[in-house]
Amino acid sequence: MGHSFSQMTDPSKQTVAAEGISEQGEVPAGPLELTIVVPTFNERENAVPLLERLRTVLRGTVFEVVFVDDDSPDGTAELVRRIGQSDPRVRVIQRIGRRGLTSAGLEGMLSSSAPYLAMMDADLQHDESILPRMLETIRSGQYDLVIGSRNIQGGGMGEFAHDRVVLSQVGRRVSKLVSKHDLSDPMSGYFMLTRDFFDKVMRRTTGVGFKILLDLVASSPRPVRFAEVPYVFQPRQRGESKLDVNVALEYLYLVFDKLVGTWLPIRFVLFCLVGLGGVGVYLGALWLLYRRLNFSFSAALIGAILVAMAGNFSLNNMFTYSDRRRRGWRFLTGLLLFCGACSVGSLCNYAVAKVLLAGGIWWPLASVCGLAVASVWNYGATAIVTWRPPRRKSA
Repeated sequence: MGHSFSQMTDPSKQTVAAEGISEQGEVPAGPLELTIVVPTFNERENAVPLLERLRTVLRGTVFEVVFVDDDSPDGTAELVRRIGQSDPRVRVIQRIGRRGLTSAGLEGMLSSSAPYLAMMDADLQHDESILPRMLETIRSGQYDLVIGSRNIQGGGMGEFAHDRVVLSQVGRRVSKLVSKHDLSDPMSGYFMLTRDFFDKVMRRTTGVGFKILLDLVASSPRPVRFAEVPYVFQPRQRGESKLDVNVALEYLYLVFDKLVGTWLPIRFVLFCLVGLGGVGVYLGALWLLYRRLNFSFSAALIGAILVAMAGNFSLNNMFTYSDRRRRGWRFLTGLLLFCGACSVGSLCNYAVAKVLLAGGIWWPLASVCGLAVASVWNYGATAIVTWRPPRRKSA
């Protein structure tokens, strides 16, 4: 179905103008050709200048910009919604209770009917001037994907801090574990792809973390036809960087999912690894309480169990379920739900091991079987009651 845009006049223009937004200018008519997906979290200050730049470089192209906002406290979604009242090329998907650049990108692309889809950040660090060249390249029909690269001739990292340059280089090497494609910049968040290619890979993606490009490429059932366009990464002028240790961890999460996710859910693997670490925490707490602080054995045992549960919950909340992380009061209620679910798992462990032992099974094997049953129970129960995915809500 075609998609036409026409000049609109609306009283809300006065409100929009108060935010420093210039007139939208001539809007070309015709079928929608390009959707630019822009994931945001606290990017209110950058929304207006980004749109002005896109209107300038894409003049003559029928495009739309879809902001996918993770319920920013600074009111990013509200501002974009007001802009959309006077410019039909601009709309927002406001997500409640969940975060993540990759999942935001996927949702934005799924909401579009355009034959070409682009992904870029809202922080003005991606050079919008190369968009026409990217579009011209992908229009040729020779490529599934056109990538904005900082690591080929003509591109550069700009004033990127040294540690982030190193992170990018390491990411490039690690990406080869899950992708046979020699991408010069697999950690790039700036690219354009065809609707046909997206439709073929979208159900195979992991959908977690910040590095959607590698997720898309590694999910392809066939070799990806790609081209690269150089650009220089620009310094952030407004707002705060979202890069922290979790970006690197979620990148590894993506890589491990592509390596073992066919056989085991990566969340379950991480959940079990955290559980194994919890055994060490449990023994350490038991030794400290019983041998050093002279608690009774029963009291030390209960204390060690509680410490291990709290530690396991915190680590799972930080890593295993980083995209559903509970904060504030929800952290405390989540801890209580986690302890309740795992208490039932402990009873399952005890019951299974006891029955198997009574049936003549060697005690170490009986214990391992009980632990396996408890692990599956704990993983399933906590996924439902503690880190239940929030209801989808868009606007």
